Amino acid sequence: MATQRTETDRPRQTGEPRLKVGAPTVLPSRRSRVRRLAPRAVAAATALCALVVFVQEHVTLPFTRIVTIEAKMASKADYFEDPEVQRLLVRHGFRVHITRMGSRGIAVQNYDSYDVVFPSGQPAADLITKRRATEGRPATTYRPFVSPIVLGTYREYAETLQEAGIATPLPGVPAGAKPLYYSLDMEKFLRTTADGRRWDSLGVERHGIHNGNKVLAQTSDICEANSAGTYLGLVSYVWNHDNIPQNATEATRFAERIRLLLNDQGMPSSEKNETYVSAEGKSISPIAVIYEHQFLAHQLAARADSGHVDSERVLLYPSAQTVTEPQLIALTPEGSRLGDLITTDPALQKRAMELGFRVRDAAGAASTSDALSRFLRARHIQAPVLSADDTKAVLPRLELLERMIEVVGDCAPIAQSAAGGEAP
Repeated sequence: MATQRTETDRPRQTGEPRLKVGAPTVLPSRRSRVRRLAPRAVAAATALCALVVFVQEHVTLPFTRIVTIEAKMASKADYFEDPEVQRLLVRHGFRVHITRMGSRGIAVQNYDSYDVVFPSGQPAADLITKRRATEGRPATTYRPFVSPIVLGTYREYAETLQEAGIATPLPGVPAGAKPLYYSLDMEKFLRTTADGRRWDSLGVERHGIHNGNKVLAQTSDICEANSAGTYLGLVSYVWNHDNIPQNATEATRFAERIRLLLNDQGMPSSEKNETYVSAEGKSISPIAVIYEHQFLAHQLAARADSGHVDSERVLLYPSAQTVTEPQLIALTPEGSRLGDLITTDPALQKRAMELGFRVRDAAGAASTSDALSRFLRARHIQAPVLSADDTKAVLPRLELLERMIEVVGDCAPIAQSAAGGEAP
C-alpha cells in the first residue's frame, strides 16, 4: 500500500542552491548606442536651438514696461490693428487699445480718459484741438501719412461710365492688362445723379448686370464719418462751380442744393469699405466712397494670398481731388511718445506704406507718390498715375462745413452732441 506524502514529509533540499543560467546578455556596441541615441539627441538639440532663437528674439520683452495706450480712432485704426504694427509697437513698449467710431463722433464725444484720438481728417481734428485750446489743455498733433478720397467700384460699372463719357482710364496700364484706376469727371457724374439716370439706362446690362437703381456714390454715415463729410465738401465745390460758402446762410443754401445728390442712397452704413470688399458689395453698393489706402491694402493682400490682383474691383479718382490728412492727437505724455514713434520710426513708416498709405517723412512733409508707385510696381501691382493738372477741391471753413453736414445729414449740432457726452 502506497504511503501518501504530505507537505511536511517532502525531503529538505541540502547544499548550495543551484542558479538557473539563461541566455547570455549581449551589450550593444558603441556604434549601436550612438544610432539609438541619435534621434533623441537631434530632437533635444533642435529644441535647444529653438529656445535660444526665441530667447534672442524676446529676451528684452519681459524686462520692458509695456504701456497700454487708450485710443479712439476712426478708419485709420486699420493701421494699429495690423499684426505687424502691433509687434513693432510692443518692441518699443507700447500696446494700443482701440475704441472705434466715426471721426465726427470722436470730435463731439468725451475723450478725457484717452491718451490719443485719431480722426481720419482735418475737420474733426480741428474741432478737437479748438475745443482743447478753449479748455486750456492744448494737444500735440502728428500727421504720419495721407490718403486721398476715392470711389471704389467694380469693373462692369467703371466700363459703363467709360462708355458714357463719364470715366477715363488713367495712363500707365501695362500691355495686356486691364486698368485698375479711372479718372471720374465729377461734374458729369453729379449731373447724371441729379437727372435721375439709372444704371440700366446707361447700358450696364451690356456688361452682364441688371441694376435699376440710380447712379450715385454711397457714403458712410455723414453724421459720423470723415470720408462722408469730405465727400460732401467735394460735391459742394463741384456743384457750386468751384465756389465755397462764405457765411452760414450760404452754407445752408449750398447744402440744400446738394442734399439729394447725397441722401438718396438708403440707410448709411458705419464703414463703407467693409461692404465694398465683401462678396455682396457689387449688388449692395456699386460705387462707395472710401480711402485710397483701403483699396491698395486690399490689392496688396490679394496679391500676397493668390499671386494676382483683384481685377474685379477698381478705383475712380474724382477729377476734383481732395487729400485727407488724418491727425493723431496726443492728449497725454504717453500719447506724445506714441505720436513721435509712428512719425519717425523707419520700420513703422515702411509698414504704413505696405498698408497702402502715402507716408510723410520725419520732417512732416508729404512724400511724393514716387515711393508708393515704386513699392506697388515692385509687387506687380499697377500704380495710379494722377495728373497734377486736376482741380484741387477747397473745403469750406470748419464751422461752415459743420453747418452743411448738419443740413444734409439732419445731424445734431456739435454743441448739442458734445453736451450729450459719451454715446452709448
